[in-house]
Amino acid sequence: MIKNRRAFIVGIRSLRLSKEEKIFLKTYKPWGVILFLRNIKSIKQTKNLTDSIKNIFKDKNYPILIDQEGGKVNRLSNIESFDNFTSEFFGNLYEQDKMKLNIIYKFFVDRTSELLMKTGININTVPVLDIRINGSSNVIGSRSFSKNINTVSNMGDLCIKLFHANSIATVIKHIPGHGQAKVDSHNYTPVVNKSLLHLSKNDFIVFKNKKSLFAMTGHLVFNKIDQLNTVTHSKKIIDYIRKKIGFKNILISDDISMKSLKKDIKTNTVKSFEAGCNIVLHCNGKLNEMQIVAKNSPLLDPFTIKKTSQFYKILS
Repeated sequence: MIKNRRAFIVGIRSLRLSKEEKIFLKTYKPWGVILFLRNIKSIKQTKNLTDSIKNIFKDKNYPILIDQEGGKVNRLSNIESFDNFTSEFFGNLYEQDKMKLNIIYKFFVDRTSELLMKTGININTVPVLDIRINGSSNVIGSRSFSKNINTVSNMGDLCIKLFHANSIATVIKHIPGHGQAKVDSHNYTPVVNKSLLHLSKNDFIVFKNKKSLFAMTGHLVFNKIDQLNTVTHSKKIIDYIRKKIGFKNILISDDISMKSLKKDIKTNTVKSFEAGCNIVLHCNGKLNEMQIVAKNSPLLDPFTIKKTSQFYKILS
């Protein structure tokens, strides 16, 4: 039953579930599980892993996520190389030859979707809607479609449409925009000093009117909105995301074990929910941290249950 689950997503350590992980999943019932390269060796092995997770919940549609962008974020590289297919490559193709782009990008999404379906994965955390900005951290870099906001927005729409057509849900990220970050939020806290007017006309606008059921927050500080908190922990910015950008679906935190968040795991978890995140993401597979996240994550509220049911319809 969806309503018995808790509002968090976890990673696991290896190619198969350990005894301790099985007990954890049965006990705490996370909303979903996210896979990384460390979990994926082959199609058969990965399908066995995802089947074992879904069997615990007796749910063939149980949410299994992955960051499979192509380029440098390629969790399926042990199965197939997508190294040359960066978002930047497709953004450039969109600007040069839209007919050619439509053919090649559909092939790319179809092939990615085929591998996800074969491995039992049903949510891909794409598209990256962060704008490419000169002088910013390379943590985004070629993961961005373009410096041009129209290219980013239109490629985002196409990405969502094509994955949905293949029964794969999407997660737009990193809302409301990570492109201005001068440092990598995996290691440091980016602080953006641009005016709200500039941000609303550029970085933020590409997230408007997107038909994705999920969005992932960025761990960066927008000084002109909230000087004290990253997006993930900011009621002000999440209120802005809801009311001004107009995102009405499930909001997932970025990984709360990233070093941009300066508090302990418990505080990072609690603050994410207090700010307005619907689901908290924890990725490193460390069981002691996972237990802290689980114990501080509420049961799914009616809003998240309703939106999860809409996600299940994408899969049918």
